[in-house]
Amino acid sequence: MNTRRNFIRTTGLTALAGFSGIETLFAAGRKQVKKSGKGLVLRFIPYDLQLRHTFTLANSSRKNTPDVLTSLEFEGVTGYGEASMPPYLGESVDSVTRFLSSLNLSQFNDPFQMDKILQYVDSVMPGYCAEKAAVDIALHDLVGKLMGQPWYKIWGFDPADAPNTSFTIGIDTPEVVRQKVAEAAPYKILKVKLGQKTDREMVETIRSATNAPLCVDVNQGWTDRQMALDMIHWLKEKGVVFVEQPMPKTAIDDMAWLTENSPLPTVGDESVQRLPDVGKAKGVYSGINIKLMKCTGMREAHQMLTLARSLNMKVMIGCMTETSCAISAAAQLSPKCDWADLDGNLLISNDPYSGIQVVDGKVTLIDKPGIGIHNLQTIF
Repeated sequence: MNTRRNFIRTTGLTALAGFSGIETLFAAGRKQVKKSGKGLVLRFIPYDLQLRHTFTLANSSRKNTPDVLTSLEFEGVTGYGEASMPPYLGESVDSVTRFLSSLNLSQFNDPFQMDKILQYVDSVMPGYCAEKAAVDIALHDLVGKLMGQPWYKIWGFDPADAPNTSFTIGIDTPEVVRQKVAEAAPYKILKVKLGQKTDREMVETIRSATNAPLCVDVNQGWTDRQMALDMIHWLKEKGVVFVEQPMPKTAIDDMAWLTENSPLPTVGDESVQRLPDVGKAKGVYSGINIKLMKCTGMREAHQMLTLARSLNMKVMIGCMTETSCAISAAAQLSPKCDWADLDGNLLISNDPYSGIQVVDGKVTLIDKPGIGIHNLQTIF
């Protein structure tokens, strides 16, 4: 089994090797850019995301999420990005600003050399994934604008293939849960946060208010595999379609057993951060949840998507609490994903951008260059 898994992982990684030459796709766009010899200009500013409701998970609760907004300018064209920092990532405004301050992007005077630029950013310090995503997203937005094309078109994706997005219902009292369900009426699938003793009550409360399909995110909250399996059987009867990160990311053997016996697909989230984790997840989970803040941005997210597909794994494109900037960036990948959980911007009250739209529950991409966002206020 391990030999087979290693072979599959190696084969999938080999298939990705040719993707590193992405800049060859941009020859036409590059010819349109006049170089002055001046390099990329990076700017950033802290921004506190205010949540509409207190957000409660299996092991934490919060009313806001720290964020740092970024911009990357070249020849009068500006791309935008961001670093969102939910507590479990272990990052802060200080860590983000410290990392971004250490970068010397002015050395690059050709934004189309994306591999070289992002390899440099990744090499500066290990970790710091959200910070690196902030640069990656801004660079993709910039290059897309220079090419005059949105990224889903550059990648050759059909926007009609984008899935419905789930809307997240955090752990709360029955009264508040019913209120959240009412607010989520336009959405075709709801994502329910579980992982506490009130799990059954949460699901029953939601079922008393809607018959919409559900997916559940346990955030590593279940520790006994037999209990987890019993719960999944019960959840299937309640109209749940998949279960995200039911057990701790360290419980690999128990998780593989659970996936083998589960009547529902299982999705790895906290256990799948970056590209090397995708091959390790094969046989442990049915699929993976790709998030830009975990994997350093759009470049590696696209590589993870390609590898997961080569391994016949399901793929979900997810998010943190984010503005429409990072949500719109992640949405560029959505046409090739089975599921989308792109509601992070809908959970905040002070989004400074507008971007992708959710129309009748479906992720609806915009035919606008870059990641497809519009500034609602002056930030930089």
